[in-house]
Amino acid sequence: MDSSTTKEVKVEFPGLIKVFTDGTVERIFGSPHVPSTPEDPETHVSSKDITISIDTGLSARLYLPKLTNDYQNNHFPILVYFHGGGFCLESAFSVLDHRYMNILASRARVLIVSVEYRLAPEYLLPAAYQDCWEALNWTASLGDPWLANHGDLNWLFIGGDSAGANIVHNIAMRADRDTIYHGVKILGAFLSHPYFLDDKDDPHLELPYKIWEFVYPNATNGSNSFMINPMADGAPSLSGLRCSRVLVIVAGKDELRDSGVRYYEAVKTSGFEGKIELFQVKEEGHCFHAFNPDTSNAKLVFDRLASFLQK
Repeated sequence: MDSSTTKEVKVEFPGLIKVFTDGTVERIFGSPHVPSTPEDPETHVSSKDITISIDTGLSARLYLPKLTNDYQNNHFPILVYFHGGGFCLESAFSVLDHRYMNILASRARVLIVSVEYRLAPEYLLPAAYQDCWEALNWTASLGDPWLANHGDLNWLFIGGDSAGANIVHNIAMRADRDTIYHGVKILGAFLSHPYFLDDKDDPHLELPYKIWEFVYPNATNGSNSFMINPMADGAPSLSGLRCSRVLVIVAGKDELRDSGVRYYEAVKTSGFEGKIELFQVKEEGHCFHAFNPDTSNAKLVFDRLASFLQK
């Protein structure tokens, strides 16, 4: 390459992301974007993209299960979903998430709002948290005809994988401080393979700690912020999770597995008045069900999610 066109790398996580000194970003990891579909040929789920905020570019992809002739069966629980990717990778419009949401909408018969939040480093945290809170309130306002005609706000869920599961926790905690639009309540929350960090001495967590510092360099207490370590000294009581049901999903070969289990135990002993459950697939890795949704173990996860989300 000609030296005049060579750009200097400022920050690099090999195989994941590069940031150059001129401010440009190259995302190496991630699946390509795909368009929404009027009807997915395999699941018969319809999807479309909507803009929530012109000012910030906040948007979402909505998923509607196939309608039937039965009016009652055409009113679905609503899931506001936050994708994973370490707050700096992936997209609600990626082929992985599109396939995942089609399967989940079909299996659980749930109307999904999959949020396309802003990513670091262009938009450092807490931008993603704010985007997801705004998306939840937009959903509660029934801001789209699909939601108004086919959504049931009495069955409102939030859910996410990895960094998205971290967002779920922080949104559920914020709902204890701030009122959701028109006083709408979150019924349940699922946290799949949550991105929590509570053990700096674990050498397997060196990369997740570095990524947290990369996406939220100004976090109060740094890597011991209660945003990434809900069990940290001085963190708000987990009894403040403002929902009635919580499902934590972990995988035995996931480096984040132990912190997810400790989170479950901490919520269980916090005085949380709702119901909390733990579901584990021992022989799998991080977010395996999103990467390989057709495996028998992935189907177990989808079945568990469906039973959690269904009326």
